This record gives sequence, structure tokens and C-alpha cells, in this order.
Amino acid sequence: MPRDSFNREIDYLRISVIDNCNLRCVYCMPLDGLRFLPKDELLTPAEIELVVRAAVSVGFRKFRLTGGEPTLRADLLEIVERLAAVPGLGDLALTTNGLLLPRLAMPLKEAGLKRINVHLDSLNPATVERQMRWGSFERVWEGIMAAEAAGLVPIKLNSVVAAGYNEAEVMDLARLTIERDWHVRWIELMPLGGGKCATLSIKRYVSNIETRRRIEAALGPMVEHESNNPYDEARNFKLPGARGVIGFISPVSEPYCATCNRMRLTADGKFHLCLLNDDEMDVRKAIRGGGGMEAVARILVRAVELKPTGHHLLEGRSTRERSMYQIGG
Repeated sequence: MPRDSFNREIDYLRISVIDNCNLRCVYCMPLDGLRFLPKDELLTPAEIELVVRAAVSVGFRKFRLTGGEPTLRADLLEIVERLAAVPGLGDLALTTNGLLLPRLAMPLKEAGLKRINVHLDSLNPATVERQMRWGSFERVWEGIMAAEAAGLVPIKLNSVVAAGYNEAEVMDLARLTIERDWHVRWIELMPLGGGKCATLSIKRYVSNIETRRRIEAALGPMVEHESNNPYDEARNFKLPGARGVIGFISPVSEPYCATCNRMRLTADGKFHLCLLNDDEMDVRKAIRGGGGMEAVARILVRAVELKPTGHHLLEGRSTRERSMYQIGG
């Protein structure tokens, strides 16, 4: 297993397969002025497989497909089938907004996908329409039900809290964990990429400390829940008698950089060394220049060695070159 220069074990690769999305969440994507990668700049299924085989060869075991919205890739099932067949691959999951899961959940499971995370900011249809835009609560919920029926479990719901939008509704999502064996997690806003969305992320930031207080004020005190994953970015809790888990991912208020085990691959084939820094290494250029698995593995090991110690949000610095939808989260 590769270690970076700070002795962190890095064994988790998040793979963005597309930068487009069929939502326009207020903190992520503006409604206009966007340019998405042309198809020939995206890594092909074979190229993604090559990167994963190289990653497994140096000790990576956990992989997650992200976007933008990964279900917009017409060849997503081929990508999943290729990766699921790689010897030594330990876990293969996907993050999605759920809109296309009613028709894709079962085919994805049959292709080899193991787990799924769905992004949902509220159970209030009006809030979803205002905050996530271009979608509807009913369509996302239908996708969640399809994923659960297909066996893509445990279901994880990711919610972003933005002041003036959904902060007063967090207890509704938390209440789901009482009867359902789901993981409901809140992610703090992060300013990425500059522009209007980054500005909104600063102005509308809500600390997970405040979110936890709201939940406990409405539903009672929670007890800390120990994760079986030592690199879990969430601090986990359970409501008394609940079947599911409540998690708080707090890169701003409670940074977890010291236990970060992640590397990211952008849709255009760059190893992005840290979510909140601009440092990258080009692997697509090496692949299309004739480089095979060994060449990709060398670049990945070097990327791990150069991984920064952490972000600089408290110093007012974040990535300027890419927004969240261009990195994959």
C-alpha cells in the first residue's frame, strides 16, 4: 500500500467519469457560462480500467465513480463491468444524484457495483427544487428506492447544508435513520473554483457543529458510533434506538486531513492530489503517448508522494482552477 510523505496510507481512488450534471445545485454549478469536456477529452472505459489496474498493482483497494453526474455517461455500465473484473479490486461504489437510478440501479448491480451514495439536500420538495434545481424530490426518492431494491446497500445519503435554504430541515433527514438502516451524512460547504458558487459557499456556510445541535434539539442527544473504517471522513453518531447512522463530514470546522487516504482522478485524466488544492499530474497524456500500466503506476506513486499535508481554507486559500463538479468530490 503506497504511503505519502506524511506516512498516510493512500488506498482509495475517486474517479470522475464526467464533468456534466443534470442538476444545478446552487453551491456547485451556475445556470449559465459552463463549458463541459468534449467526449474525446474524457478518459475512455479502457483507459479508466488501465488506471485502476495500475492503482491495484501498487496497493489501492477502494474505488468510487463520481462526476459531475456519472449516470450521464452512456458507457457507465461498461466502465463498471471492466472495473469489477479487475483482480484485487476490493470495493467499487458510485456517487449520484439518483435521478436516473430507476432504470440503472439493477443493471449497475448486475455489472458489479457494490454500493451507492445519493445526494439529497432535503425531504421538502420545494427546498429541493430551490436548492438543487432541475430535479425533483420525487424523482430522487424513486431512485433511492430503486437502489435499495437492487441491493446497492447500505444506502448513504449525502446532504449539503446552506444557510437560508435547508438548515432548518436537517432533522427530517436525520429522522430517516430511526427506521431505516441508512447512513445520512452532512457535508460542510467548501469554496472551490472561485466564481459565484464559491462566494455562495462562503456566505451560506453552516458549521456541522450547528447542524448537530439542531438535530439533537429536535430528536434528542446522539451517541457516538465507532466506524469500522479508520479512514472514515465522517464523525458518526446514532440516535437512541435508531437502525441507521448519522455522519458529519466537516472539512472546515473539524478537518480530517491527517487521516486522508484519498487520491482523485479527474474526468480528463489528471491525478488531483488534494480536493482543496490545485496540484495535479497528467496521466492521460502518458496513456495516449503509449504508456502502459507501469507508466501509469509510476505517475500514481509519484502523485501519492507529492500529496499535500492538507488544505488552507482557514488561510483563505482553496482550489481556483477547478470547481467541485470538475473534481468529483
